[in-house]
Amino acid sequence: MADVKEQGGDESFRDHLYNVAEDGKRLKIYPKKPAGRFYRGRTWFSWLLLVLLFSGPFIKINGHQLLLLNILERKFVLFGIPFWPQDFHLVVLSGLTLIVFIVLFTAIYGRVWCGWACPQTIFLEMVFRKIEYLIEGDAPRARSLDRRKTDFNKVWKKALKHSIFFTLSFLIANVFLAYIIGSDELITIITDPIDAHIGGLLSIVIFSLVFYGVFAKFREQACIIVCPYGRFQSALVDENTIAVTYDFKRGETRGHLTREDKNRMQEGAPLKTEQRGDCIDCHQCVDVCPTGIDIRNGIQLECVNCTACIDACDDVMDKINQPRGLVRYASLNSIKHPNNRLFSKRVVAYSGVLVVLMGLLGYFFSIRGDVEATILRQRGTLTTRLEEGVYGNFFQFNIVNKTFDAMEFDIRLLQPSEGSLRMITEERSIEGQTRVTGRFLISMPETALKGVQTPMKLGIFSGDKLLEEVKMSFQGPSQSGGR
Repeated sequence: MADVKEQGGDESFRDHLYNVAEDGKRLKIYPKKPAGRFYRGRTWFSWLLLVLLFSGPFIKINGHQLLLLNILERKFVLFGIPFWPQDFHLVVLSGLTLIVFIVLFTAIYGRVWCGWACPQTIFLEMVFRKIEYLIEGDAPRARSLDRRKTDFNKVWKKALKHSIFFTLSFLIANVFLAYIIGSDELITIITDPIDAHIGGLLSIVIFSLVFYGVFAKFREQACIIVCPYGRFQSALVDENTIAVTYDFKRGETRGHLTREDKNRMQEGAPLKTEQRGDCIDCHQCVDVCPTGIDIRNGIQLECVNCTACIDACDDVMDKINQPRGLVRYASLNSIKHPNNRLFSKRVVAYSGVLVVLMGLLGYFFSIRGDVEATILRQRGTLTTRLEEGVYGNFFQFNIVNKTFDAMEFDIRLLQPSEGSLRMITEERSIEGQTRVTGRFLISMPETALKGVQTPMKLGIFSGDKLLEEVKMSFQGPSQSGGR
């Protein structure tokens, strides 16, 4: 992290939170409404994510929900593809990949996730905060409204705002519920009489109140106090991490505009900065910060990389005829040593690791089969002598149909060709999302046996389509004593 002493300041700001007073009471933050190119980009990106979020449960692929995470019934659907508990290895691989991705991504790019894609930030800054600006006005008007004595204007504005907030929270809670129980089930519950789902209604109301409390009251404290990502990210970033950073070499020493500066601004000439830096200490970067920090103190725990300070500073630089980028995406080393490349060998190498991990994960998902078969020797059975020179092994099978459609199946002995397989169980079909168990017998001539264990290869077929191959071994008579 940036050394504040090197910038000519002190580090007393690290002894307290910006939103907590000396007596321990919370200080409400009134961020100024941001504007600028980064804010426009975040707005468009947020709308895209919100459309995907709210439409996700209602998008169907082959008649099935795009994404379903039914933990209670252990039903999981991803992009229309069903997953079973037998696919747990993919869950573990996904989790490990996600952890490595977070560590490497944060080490390279800091908390870009927090500022651009985190649901907390998107809902708060791009939905609830916009509604608040629309009803109560920008920061000065909102602060004045809170300080005003209770009157009709204050009551109806507050009542309107909080009514909309709770309605949105209730809608969001129902959307998240649709991802868990399915959109069809949710619609059924909504259209049923209320008294048929009293318990569920109470649960969703409680869930909605939690959402409402977070976005109406708790707000930035969710990022500062609760979120673990904000805590451990400080251990992941270093002087090469790209983050929202103040260029202290260019900005210090700070100084307010003088009369000569204002005259030069009117003439369209750049300011004279030989005696001071480009920062005019206008406080705009602090006023727009949703967590109330001063980015000029360096990278801090509370910073979510929302880029509001970049837009605010660029706007000021435009007005005083100075180049943009006093606050920008940069690493500390690139500011200390301007000749350093922003994308160092480390950044390129880490990015390559991320691409490889994502590619491996995609590959394992692509080779996932429609069925999963478990075949074991039947417990408690010995090698059986069927006739002179021919021996048999009994096996049990458990086949899971991971698809939504029923299918016919058949088990065939692929190798060795001298053996034969006879199904004992008559069941040859599996309904979608179910499993079937049964038994079969494999007979093998003595001439085909290769000692105690003879390798075999079995195939699970649906018609002429090979669904899965299973490698096993045939147990010969010498170990079992079967003669």
